[in-house]
Amino acid sequence: MQKFETLSGVAAPLPIDNIDTDMIIPKQYLKTIKRTGLGAGLFSEMRYRDDGSPNPDFVLNKPAYKNAKIIVAGDNFGCGSSREHAPWALLDYGIRCVISTDFADIFYNNCFKNGILPIKVSAADLAKLMDDAERGANATLSIDLPAQEIRGPDGGVVRFEIDPFRKQCLLEGLDDIGLTLVEAPAIAAYEDKAKATRPWL
Repeated sequence: MQKFETLSGVAAPLPIDNIDTDMIIPKQYLKTIKRTGLGAGLFSEMRYRDDGSPNPDFVLNKPAYKNAKIIVAGDNFGCGSSREHAPWALLDYGIRCVISTDFADIFYNNCFKNGILPIKVSAADLAKLMDDAERGANATLSIDLPAQEIRGPDGGVVRFEIDPFRKQCLLEGLDDIGLTLVEAPAIAAYEDKAKATRPWL
């Protein structure tokens, strides 16, 4: 998993409450178990018209936001089904951070397992960050995970809280498999000891 330490980039404003995982990546894209290629389907029902052409009114189709790395979203982002394809699609598109007042629990957990930083902020701070994001490509946000700060284009700072264990996993780029591999020497030592003391097993 790619490490997350600092990130500076364009933040796309998505001021919609209750964006569910089906809106993030619709069901027709769930046939694959690969984590790549899903970026094309990200927000597809809002991003494309019925004939498949880009919807010019959707934020990620606007020139200023085509290379967005951050999404500033409404309340309760990632609700609905538990599909892990949702963070896969965000990551494949290039989104490394989502900021909201609240997230659905399963989506929130899946973000950390895939190298995406979900940041919870107060409604007042979200309003400030949404205002920053609505300025377009000339106004970038900077995320500093070690300092737990979001820095706006005008020098304003929003601090955020995060579980220390999850923070460390992102900083070190450790998903569930990576965490297990860190313990590989201890696991091997235990197995060697078990074989020596209980050879009949």
